Amino acid sequence: MRRLHIVLGVLAAMVAQSWGSPSMKAEVIAPGVWRLRLGAPERLTPLKYRSAPPMVDASGTVPVVSDLPIDLDHVLFARSPRGCTVEFPMAESEKFYGLGLSTKTFELSGRKAWSVASDRPEETTNESHAPEPFFVSSRGYGVYLDTARYAAVIFGRAPVQKSHGKTVVADIPAAQGVDVYVFAGPTALLAVQRYNLFSGGGPVPPLWGLGVAYRGALSSSAAEILALADTFRREDIPCDIFGVEPGWQTQTYSSSFVWNRTKFPDPEGFIAKMHAKNFRMSFWEQPFTHPTSPIYEQLRPHAGSDLVWGGLVPDFATKEGREIFVRQQNDSLFSKGVDSMKIDEVDNQPFKPDPWSFPDYSRFPSGLDGEQMHSLFGTLAQQALLEPFRQKNQRTWGLVRESGALAASLPYTVYSDSYDHLSFIRGMAKIGFGGHLWTPEVRDATSIEDLVRRLQTVIFSPYAVVNCWYMKMPPWKQIRADKSNAGVAMPEADRTTAITRDLFRLRMSLVPYLYSAFNVYRQSGLPVVRALVLDYPRDAAVTSIDDQFMFGPSMMVAPMVEGQAKRSVYFPAGEWFDFFTGESIHGGRRVDIAKSLDQMPLYVKADCLLPLAEPVGHIDKSTVFKLKIRVYGKKPANFALYEDDGETFDFERGAQDRLTLSWSETGGHMLRAGHLGLKRYDIVGWDVVGG
Repeated sequence: MRRLHIVLGVLAAMVAQSWGSPSMKAEVIAPGVWRLRLGAPERLTPLKYRSAPPMVDASGTVPVVSDLPIDLDHVLFARSPRGCTVEFPMAESEKFYGLGLSTKTFELSGRKAWSVASDRPEETTNESHAPEPFFVSSRGYGVYLDTARYAAVIFGRAPVQKSHGKTVVADIPAAQGVDVYVFAGPTALLAVQRYNLFSGGGPVPPLWGLGVAYRGALSSSAAEILALADTFRREDIPCDIFGVEPGWQTQTYSSSFVWNRTKFPDPEGFIAKMHAKNFRMSFWEQPFTHPTSPIYEQLRPHAGSDLVWGGLVPDFATKEGREIFVRQQNDSLFSKGVDSMKIDEVDNQPFKPDPWSFPDYSRFPSGLDGEQMHSLFGTLAQQALLEPFRQKNQRTWGLVRESGALAASLPYTVYSDSYDHLSFIRGMAKIGFGGHLWTPEVRDATSIEDLVRRLQTVIFSPYAVVNCWYMKMPPWKQIRADKSNAGVAMPEADRTTAITRDLFRLRMSLVPYLYSAFNVYRQSGLPVVRALVLDYPRDAAVTSIDDQFMFGPSMMVAPMVEGQAKRSVYFPAGEWFDFFTGESIHGGRRVDIAKSLDQMPLYVKADCLLPLAEPVGHIDKSTVFKLKIRVYGKKPANFALYEDDGETFDFERGAQDRLTLSWSETGGHMLRAGHLGLKRYDIVGWDVVGG
């Protein structure tokens, strides 16, 4: 299926229309998308640095809408020396969601929330690892404010006059105008889909990116990493990605981007050996460039006015700064076969007494100031480090600690230095309100129960990663960092290793299902992971549920945390099936669920087909997934599998087959659309769970 781009200027000329009073006009720029140009918008905004051109709905699932979903007669705009404000009408019972990836907030009515980059997303101020001035309403529309400023939005401002209802007020500092984009529904989910398509559609990972990732200790040498890799294979621990932390460099915080030849005497040989063991290699870096780096002097004219940890801040918004930086990464990493990047420290501490990173008053050659750059820095860094993979026609799947608006197409997942499990689960529910991915990564644990419950959560995220950067032993061998670094395994290590193996195998069984969900994300903008309120907008009981989420089209995950003998799970209307036992549960109610440590609350909705693969230890070019198709309910909907090389961008140019699974009275069927001749899937059986 080919990628279809919208040429905005041509489309605007073809379908330009206006609503409202002469002073307030809305211009159609794409189907179901309107722009309000208010005042004099700034020149340097996220739209200028958008990661990919807009995309047309290639699946035909987003309906055409002709009516603007807000009343322009009640939209107010004002500006003053300190900035500008936009005021929108608000219904009394209206709910709002989104405005970036804060893991502390969820439903935003009655709150003042900031769209601002931070390394601490667990604040009630809505600080975020992914500042995204986009929010959606329960009334079925979305609003995007095209600004890189620290915008604040008050959801439910008390009226000055009692005759007026509450309003939503967006407060944008410094700017004397803003472009406001309105996305029609008619549901909040459809508004999100339009926004994601406007951002370029979702990414499609390489197949190996959907396996399990492990990141080793900062102090690890090449020899130690190779030995641990052998242990994984010997103990049959599924793993596709091995992450190397800062110790590969001679200088970190800031970075030299030069190999530490004491620990890694033969970088090319080390990576080649890891590849031979079927590990894809992911390397850590942060962009701040140390004076000992070979590019320091070249980069100086193309960097910000202020240093971070004594290093230059590259201006990725300039062609020269980006090219100098990427050239060094090509020399150090990409030419040696590195498959993926972890981009660290690209966020900020805006409201802390001891901030790090560059100050907001910094100046950059591109014309951006520090405030604007903080909103864009993570996105620009991702774009820069994606370029070498695009040039090699090689897909990648990376990690980043800050992203921004209109970044849905980028193949990076956001992670956090914080570690509250409930907040991590809330992040999973919240990512569907915008165009980002999130991982509740696993590190150490307070108990075996805590470790297992965290592992159960992370295997249902876009990037299933165990990050042991400060632990020499995997946490399933030792949950305490001090004992791990002393080489002391737990007495229960064999048991926890077996539990971990089973969980990782469960993740591997879901790779084809998840790969289909990402292809749908690219084509229609439908988020892979979503809060229940997006799928069930008419169910008042789900408006504040932030500890359950949909995973793909038909699975509902309700993670448990340490200390929970049981938990309350809400089942939306319809019939649901326990993934592990097949037990049927009728929805529209809450049920107290008790699960032993070897299981978790995981459910499949009725009338669907669920492809489950025989687990493999890793994924490579020749992997063939042996599928058993579970049939849930009496009239299951069709399910589409996507078959391509799993590694290159050729699928964007049509090199992809679509396999449609269906079920009837005569049994299961598969229909192929395409003729690539690949053998990626082998159906070995159909299991009827309910019907």
